[in-house]
Amino acid sequence: MASEFTANKPDGQLTARILLADDEPRLLTMLARLLREQGYQVTEAHGGKQACEIASKEVFDLALLDLRMPGVDGFATMTHLARSQPDCGVVVVSGESSFNAVSQALRQGALDYIRKPYDPEELLTTVARVLKKRSLLKAHEHIQVRLEKSEALHRYIVNSSPDIVFMLDSQGQFCFVNSKVSGLLGYQPAELCGRHFRHIIDERDITKGIYSLKDPTISADNPKTLELRLKSRGDGNNARHFEVTAFPIDPQTWPHAGTTQGNGSGKGARYYGTARDVTERKEAEAFINYQAYHDLLTRLPNRSLFQDRLELAITHARRNRQRLAVMFLDLDRFKVINDTLGHGMGDQLLQAVAQRLEKCLRKGDTLSRFGGDEFTLLLPSITDEEDARGIAKKLIDALRAPFRLGDHEVFVGVSIGISIYPEMGTSLDQLIQNADIAMYHVKASGKDGYRFYNETMSVDATSRLQMESDLRLALERNELKVFYQPQVCSTSDRVVGLEALVRWQHPERGLIYPGEFLPLAEETRLIGQVSERVLDQACQDAARWIRAGHKDLRLAVNLSPVQVEHPRFVETLLRKVRAHGLPTSNLEIEITENTIMNDLEQISEKLRELAATGVRIAIDDFGTGYSSLNYLHRLPIHTLKVDQSFVKAIRGGEDGACIVNAIVAMAHGLKLDIVAEGVETNEQLTYLRRLGCHQVQGFYYGPARPSANILQSLVKTRTAAPVF
Repeated sequence: MASEFTANKPDGQLTARILLADDEPRLLTMLARLLREQGYQVTEAHGGKQACEIASKEVFDLALLDLRMPGVDGFATMTHLARSQPDCGVVVVSGESSFNAVSQALRQGALDYIRKPYDPEELLTTVARVLKKRSLLKAHEHIQVRLEKSEALHRYIVNSSPDIVFMLDSQGQFCFVNSKVSGLLGYQPAELCGRHFRHIIDERDITKGIYSLKDPTISADNPKTLELRLKSRGDGNNARHFEVTAFPIDPQTWPHAGTTQGNGSGKGARYYGTARDVTERKEAEAFINYQAYHDLLTRLPNRSLFQDRLELAITHARRNRQRLAVMFLDLDRFKVINDTLGHGMGDQLLQAVAQRLEKCLRKGDTLSRFGGDEFTLLLPSITDEEDARGIAKKLIDALRAPFRLGDHEVFVGVSIGISIYPEMGTSLDQLIQNADIAMYHVKASGKDGYRFYNETMSVDATSRLQMESDLRLALERNELKVFYQPQVCSTSDRVVGLEALVRWQHPERGLIYPGEFLPLAEETRLIGQVSERVLDQACQDAARWIRAGHKDLRLAVNLSPVQVEHPRFVETLLRKVRAHGLPTSNLEIEITENTIMNDLEQISEKLRELAATGVRIAIDDFGTGYSSLNYLHRLPIHTLKVDQSFVKAIRGGEDGACIVNAIVAMAHGLKLDIVAEGVETNEQLTYLRRLGCHQVQGFYYGPARPSANILQSLVKTRTAAPVF
């Protein structure tokens, strides 16, 4: 069963018919609307069962399926489509992100896999690419049909033939060739007659051509057909592909008299045949074959070719008792650049990244684009882990230098997970999956590094998948709450500021603290949504308290690296603050030293823009990162926050206390405010007061509280006792 594109676009192109299947009506409607806006003919199916019923009656060019559907799931629907209309392509659009599910869907014939929540532009690009590939395959089929021989080879000479028609004598010399040879290869028929046919055959195919005429089995009833490369006149390097059919002539039935075209009479002919130009078909086949095994953007091997080579390498390593390594690479900060500068710039960046990575490879290594901004690397025949470690370091170093995209200079890093055969996996799926798991652990620990897989990571991966699913639901169900911890003047015990902190009110596990889920949010790129929720709610609450009479109240908000690195960070932040009516002078943003040092030049410019509007800048967890006086001097920093690990060490002169002394003294010298985090005891508070630490926060003044409990605490009179 085949489908033809039935609707016409304004530009004359035909529009595809697309079947959508999802059990969530809202998502189904949104996806259908998105595709219809692009001019596609869309049919909606509420679940797999209805999709199968529709597919039994109507013909489609493409189906977009969810995997998790009650009753008939996505896999069963794919099976039905494969039976009922095998020409219909399938793209999976699903929230199911486990490796096994993705792998099964691709093995079952899915042409691509898009995770929910999807990026609309990425989805439309994928749909267009899949439909284009399907169109190319159809075109290839049409070419093959067109190139089928349309006439029997029972005529000696056809001067009007679109093919080269020739005759050879018993020595293999041309005794006739029609004028078509002039248009196709540039030879005049007269100059070929009397010359051996090897004169126009490419050197690589001469042996094959000569041997074919010596085959004793060929006859008029059993002609010899083969493909040969024939040389163009004057350019031996420019060979074209021809399908040559030849067979012997019975000298008893062939007339020897008369003249024909090409200064050849055909007298003495012992063979005749035709040569059909199939260059376009060969190029189409080569292109389709290339496309099937390569990523057209980066020209790297794609997932299919990588898996083929890995399977072969595993077999070789098992036979020779050797080791190999598989690396899973994921670019850091790519999504921000792609979303901000556009997919065109994102594509240029991927091409530039691929070129740098290829320069780090050894002969025999295979680098592939696995999908999106993910790459995989096969290192066959390694000696030990140090070989893989050395390559990983080279890859990381290769991407440290900035990339120039038009007028923009951008930075990306790379997180690399590594699995070694046979210690960390013995099958293709195990090695790729374990390298992927190790890569996620790099993401969780701060990105831009590498890590080898170990068995404990698999347990973490299972729980991470469940928590990731819960976290996505938490964003939909508004389960994330904003709590506030007071920042207190160390001499007056007056609340001068509030730090906004996120908590997760899980329906089953109760209140979850950020240390348990923020690293996962970073890994899964949900951190941007989480941070936006906190910022919106905190600005709204703080603006309300300021309007209630607390005009000097300062709101401190932690910002994720993803937010700060976004090129439109300043514009977005100020728009949100002003939308809630929060004065910029009452806002203090907290960022880490590592965020600044990732791209000092760009971050510096953004912080200066914010400081010019009155926004205060605080360095969070100071002392745990670069702690560079250089950037403190160059940037508009207002506040240093001493990490709580140093404050906890204020017990009997431990080294941590010495670090606090140094940080406070430095802050005084630079005329910066200082906030000590994690103050829990009167001993710590007294020590910090003597040092001249301006402000403190911690459990000594009570835990962070929800917004409902804040206003009452703010209206209390000043007192020496804790206010929370």
